Amino acid sequence: MHSRAVGERGNITKPLRLHPAQVVVSGFALTILSGTALLMLPNARVGPGGASFLEALFTATSAVCVTGLTVVDTAVYWTPFGHIVILLLIQVGGFGIMSFASVVGLAIARKLSLRSRITAAAETKSVGLEDVKGLVLGVVRISLAIEVTVAVLLALRFIIGYGEPVGRAVWLGVFHSVSSFNNAGFALFSDNLMGYATDAWICLPISAAVILGGLGFPVIVQLRRQLRSQMQHPLRWSKQRWSIRTWTMNTRIVMAGTIVLLILGTAYITAVEWGNPNTLGPLDWPGKLLTGFFQAVQTRTAGFNSIDIGQMDSASLLGMDVLMLIGGGPAGTAGGIKITTFAVLFFILWTEVRGQVAVNVFGKRLSRAVHREAITIALLAVGVIIAATAALMLMTDISLDALLFEAISAFATVGLSTGITAGLPWEGQVILILLMFIGRLGPITFASAIALRERHSTYELPKERPIIG
Repeated sequence: MHSRAVGERGNITKPLRLHPAQVVVSGFALTILSGTALLMLPNARVGPGGASFLEALFTATSAVCVTGLTVVDTAVYWTPFGHIVILLLIQVGGFGIMSFASVVGLAIARKLSLRSRITAAAETKSVGLEDVKGLVLGVVRISLAIEVTVAVLLALRFIIGYGEPVGRAVWLGVFHSVSSFNNAGFALFSDNLMGYATDAWICLPISAAVILGGLGFPVIVQLRRQLRSQMQHPLRWSKQRWSIRTWTMNTRIVMAGTIVLLILGTAYITAVEWGNPNTLGPLDWPGKLLTGFFQAVQTRTAGFNSIDIGQMDSASLLGMDVLMLIGGGPAGTAGGIKITTFAVLFFILWTEVRGQVAVNVFGKRLSRAVHREAITIALLAVGVIIAATAALMLMTDISLDALLFEAISAFATVGLSTGITAGLPWEGQVILILLMFIGRLGPITFASAIALRERHSTYELPKERPIIG
């Protein structure tokens, strides 16, 4: 993972080590290139010849970055081999390249080196290095358990409800289960999931997988530990055991934020689209509620759609822009700036409005380093999205709301589309590829990966306050 620099006289200096974030970025890039090469093989595409480099690169990036944007029809363009490649890229991308490598190394050596723990911590955002081994193994077990459960439910529905052959039903269940838990949004139907808009047995399991994947692994691990403790000691049950006071601040923010955003998102989308004849209008009221809820869930970075996004009202697209940008929980399969970042910004605003000094959240005070990190992530995200949208506007005559929606969807690794992705010029598709890559790794991770070295100041300048507002 490092090389040695040689001086002018041939003396070997200290090794040049890569920053863990650089290793993460490199791992994702190599995986994308490997997936691109596999998708360019003739047997990955239906029909003569292989996919073009841009088609393969876009699809591989979208799969590894668990986004779901496509420039070709996934259902009919790729062969079963191509579908398997996409599925593997989704699984590896969702799980995390470095976490995946750590599991492989753990299986071989039965232990993790300190550097491997640091690298895995950079990917999983683990708080303590001593927790990485258990966290990585927990991620594997939890991921497989959820994916298998959802796959079984979907396969049974495809068999019983739609008469699919067992083999195809199992494959449909597995593919959509992995795609949903990893918040990827890839589907094996040309209209995504529009044919199942009112089927609760399809929509609800997929929604549950999306929500669980979007909570983030630290949250799932803590909830799982509490559930396991309760099952092991059922006679010792007490309200205190399940009190939110026992949760970490991260878990409390993510859980509260997820519930609030799901309720508000469902109410907003359902209300705006209620009478739209091209979306919810033709459905009965239970179908409207189910479809509104499903779309609110998918906007949280999954990317499945059960209605035509391109036919939605501009007000709905704007509201979905906000939901996509916020995203899900940290250290999970969701994208966006994350619920925790948005919550920190909200509490900073609330503190300033009330005229207080310290930012307090759930009885704890936030450090100023957290303030700076949240502001940095938000400003970088907004800056990248605005720059990308402006560039797309110069290339096409497509409306601003559609281009902004596409840019946010790519950066937040959502995958929802108004249908313009395939029609963009190659330069525009390259911009979306870069947005997906940057958005998956995070602005700060990406910036620190390309930085040559960290710079620490040995002095502080005198303070002075500019006029604000």
